[in-house]
Amino acid sequence: MRILVSLITFCLVCCFQATAAPSIQSQGTQIPLSAAIEPKAIGKVDLVVVKKSARVMHLMRKGEVVRQYHIAMGDRPEGHKLTEGDQRTPEGRYLLDYKKSDSAYYRAIHISYPNAEDRLRASALGLDPGGQIMIHGQNPNSNLSPAEAQKLNWTDGCIAIKNHEMDELWHAIELNTPIEIWP
Repeated sequence: MRILVSLITFCLVCCFQATAAPSIQSQGTQIPLSAAIEPKAIGKVDLVVVKKSARVMHLMRKGEVVRQYHIAMGDRPEGHKLTEGDQRTPEGRYLLDYKKSDSAYYRAIHISYPNAEDRLRASALGLDPGGQIMIHGQNPNSNLSPAEAQKLNWTDGCIAIKNHEMDELWHAIELNTPIEIWP
């Protein structure tokens, strides 16, 4: 009975303090409310896998999927990126080689496209392979909700996820984490 009364008291205190103050009291320790309800971090991942045809990105650790996101890509997602402006997302194995906090979109992580094979292919076709392919969050100037935007392919060949997912990815990867982009 004492446990039930303690539990009910704790729940009532949390409810009242959540509306009145930004923290809760637990055994004499002040706990920020945001820490009490914040989702747990997923930890570091060792591989990112994108499946373009399924419009999905998997964050992997030791061969296991630890998180999955629905993605948006460019207007022409089928096929490998060949040239600047073709609205395609590259396919192959790359590295996530730097982070850009001041992106035009919500944060960005650079994909090391073009690699040597991409440059050779483009050169043989007399094309510029382009570059600046990123994983990024939402367009801050869009009139669409994040859920609506993710139903469309709206990037110029980048990979877009929701902003809160971008926050998770930002913390989950180290620089030079590999990314595999599959058809």
